[in-house]
Amino acid sequence: MTQLIRVEDLRVVACGEHGEVEIVKGVSFALEKGEVLALIGESGSGKTTIALALLGYARRGCRLSGGVVQVGEHDMLALSEKQLQGLRGNRVSYIAQSAAAAFNPAKKLIDQVVEGALIHGLGTRVELEAKAIGLFRDLALPNPERIGRRYPHQVSGGQLQRVMAAMALISDPVLVVLDEPTTALDVTTQIDVLRAFKRVVRERGATAVYVSHDLAVVAQMADQIVVLNGGQILEQSATAPLLKAPTHEYTRSLLAAARPDTTIRPPSGIAEDVPLLTISGLTAGYGNKNMHGMPSIRVLEDIDLTVRRGQAIGVIGESGSGKSTLARVVAGLLTPALGGLTFDGQPLGGSLAERSPEQFRRIQMVFQNADTALNPMHSVAAILSRPLKMYFGLKGAALTARVGELLDLVRLPRSLAERRPNELSGGQKQRVNLARALAAKPDLILCDEVTSALDTVVGAAILELLRDLRQQLGVSYLFISHDISTVRALCDDIVVMYSGHKVQAGNRQSFAEPPFHPYTDLLIHSVPELRQGWLETCDTACETLPVIGERANVPELCTFLNRCPVRVDGLCNRTAPSRRALDNGGEILCHHDSAQLLNTQRGVITTSLGAYA
Repeated sequence: MTQLIRVEDLRVVACGEHGEVEIVKGVSFALEKGEVLALIGESGSGKTTIALALLGYARRGCRLSGGVVQVGEHDMLALSEKQLQGLRGNRVSYIAQSAAAAFNPAKKLIDQVVEGALIHGLGTRVELEAKAIGLFRDLALPNPERIGRRYPHQVSGGQLQRVMAAMALISDPVLVVLDEPTTALDVTTQIDVLRAFKRVVRERGATAVYVSHDLAVVAQMADQIVVLNGGQILEQSATAPLLKAPTHEYTRSLLAAARPDTTIRPPSGIAEDVPLLTISGLTAGYGNKNMHGMPSIRVLEDIDLTVRRGQAIGVIGESGSGKSTLARVVAGLLTPALGGLTFDGQPLGGSLAERSPEQFRRIQMVFQNADTALNPMHSVAAILSRPLKMYFGLKGAALTARVGELLDLVRLPRSLAERRPNELSGGQKQRVNLARALAAKPDLILCDEVTSALDTVVGAAILELLRDLRQQLGVSYLFISHDISTVRALCDDIVVMYSGHKVQAGNRQSFAEPPFHPYTDLLIHSVPELRQGWLETCDTACETLPVIGERANVPELCTFLNRCPVRVDGLCNRTAPSRRALDNGGEILCHHDSAQLLNTQRGVITTSLGAYA
């Protein structure tokens, strides 16, 4: 076979304060027709910059300074901008990380899918719309004949990502570049999208470059893997041998970071048997309230939860499960409709106005996106100084000394104090975000998806930092995440939420082996394993659900009923489930007992480093 894609000695420079700096340093690789190559590495490794070079494109402030990028018969670095415009979206297509940011919210999906192909003269509107519907069907989108008539906000994130794939594939491109296309998705949605991507790429014989920081995802998609760091190739191999026996230490660190619960454990003996935060019968939501004070959109229903002093509790679930809303209620950013909260034995007001300054200080929140949480106009020192001045009245030398201590605490060099957020990496910004919360000397920190926007290596380092800070300071965490392995690495106890309900709770050991609530089982087995072929053998979306009759008009029927693989006609669709204890010490909201669930569930597969293939 001949090489369809050839990259040779690619070099890219970025303009800095002291002249140009080389950020991609002599990268070379090649693909045959129909192959999928993965570019993998942490943030700043150069993987997206290299992927964009395949389109003959460099981001603002960067320049393609040398090398060869051959796509089919075209040398992308030798073409004019007009010639490149004729190839982009035609012979070379791009699937971005955030479909929500890539679509025009004012135009219907079908219009945006066919627009590029119309511009390139690849067919009539009627022909292209018919082709788009075929792609929608191939990508397993619901109601493929009509979904294109919707606007972007009227479909889910996973559906929108697949619509973007249809947009990229409608021109039958020579090369498709997929830039972290599932990073922003829940694990259960990610499986559906990966399965659809892989099937369409294989069936259409497409050649693809897949950019990711997640080796487990890459293992499902790629024929070969290029490992990058600092703009250089550290290791390059076919997928199976690289997963089984990586030769470079950095590759081994990527493998370890993919499953943090295999290398990180929560500290023992920290949690005291004293309640710090107690939540009782909590119901909360958004929108206009009725005459009974209930919001039109109820997000949380009858939540009970206790966080002990020094304890870390993880709350997991998909987008829309209510986990971030729970954190907002505890933080005082959303007033509950029903139920109450107590903190250290004292009533905790539902809004910030009802709380004392001391309660405000003792509960701090670390937000998911440090880019939006940190003021871009302030230096790190100014950001950390504000809570120190407000809560403790520090100034002068004492203030400067405490800022330095906080930077030491989150393992950042003191030399970063005068930098602004845009001069820091993603991991450094998240550490500053955490240091700002620690500045108040809180007893409880609410961590809302604090590692989900970070690559696996940086995310694992943040988890280690959080573990060590808890051991050092005795602080409690309410840790929000959609990743079961992340929660098991840090937390003593875990709560699983689905559609506003607490469906399972227990200590971390109870989540190591079945029985689980059926939704928990789905979450656990939706996390990709570090071996090729897992995507084809996992059964998370392949089961035919048991047939059930009409739902009874009972308000508290199981919220997981429409997706449950063990639902029972005449029971689950007629009677509200009750809470029951499991044999492993956990608690679930389900009709089934431990024995019944064990008959339908398989164990959790744990892998050890060096045995992934």
